[in-house]
Amino acid sequence: MKIPFYLPTRVRAPRALARLLFILAAAAFVLAGRAMATERWATLEAIHQIENPRNTEEPGRYGELGPYQFRERTWRMHTLAPFSGAVDRRLSDAVAVKHYDWLCSQLALRGVPVSPYSIALAWNAGVRAVVNPNPPASAVDYASRAANIAAELLHGELADAR
Repeated sequence: MKIPFYLPTRVRAPRALARLLFILAAAAFVLAGRAMATERWATLEAIHQIENPRNTEEPGRYGELGPYQFRERTWRMHTLAPFSGAVDRRLSDAVAVKHYDWLCSQLALRGVPVSPYSIALAWNAGVRAVVNPNPPASAVDYASRAANIAAELLHGELADAR
């Protein structure tokens, strides 16, 4: 029996289509990851600009340290490094990313959409403040300021990419 010439093409077509779909899915995943990383960067930079814009190494009123004004308890949640390391920008950035990701997971568990506003509100007043129907006014003000700064940073980032 003679095998038709077009058979290999028909067999390869689904493989080629599967490869193309895989490549497109991978590209979408990378782009989504980049967008999430860009939003995370903008949110953390906004928090830094509010918390410690001059990068002072002096402790805050409640003993907070570093660019993100971590409290020791929060610092200990994410690292075994000494709390004094919070003034080191690189180390503090790494802990900030871990804390940001932790806040995202906590908000998702509670059905709260992750946004620069919700992250900043949780950063400032805790996760409970985000689900509380009446969060403290000062925390709402903080979150609004952080969300506005993040939006400006994202707008500038997007404009630079064009």
